Amino acid sequence: MNVTVGGKRARTLFTVAVYAMLFLLGAVQGVIGSFQYSWMARPVPVAALVCCAVLLATCLLGAWAMRSVSGAVAPAVGWIVAAFVLSMPVSNGSVIITNTAAGRWYLYGGTLCAVAGVALAFPSWIRSAGRGQL
Repeated sequence: MNVTVGGKRARTLFTVAVYAMLFLLGAVQGVIGSFQYSWMARPVPVAALVCCAVLLATCLLGAWAMRSVSGAVAPAVGWIVAAFVLSMPVSNGSVIITNTAAGRWYLYGGTLCAVAGVALAFPSWIRSAGRGQL
């Protein structure tokens, strides 16, 4: 009996740790992207678009690995918290994410990719739930 309870506790602790790591991965992507989004190839904000695509992939892979929508939500929330905190002006008026085309692509595109990653996780979760594979 103690082995089952201890095993369940270890499994729960491991699951919480994985979700925390997914959240931190999203936050790290948000911090790195906030400082690198402005690389451009002439008029195209390449780095902002790459950051958005990486966030979408992270959300989808997190959902796939955890076999739940929460696996997509954790990195999405981590990215949103980090990116939007870094986009706010500080007391001296400076900002990290500026109001440029690249900055808008990064913030709005990243938000849309986070939402899309969560939304695209639902069909796979519903299919696995229908087969009894939660």
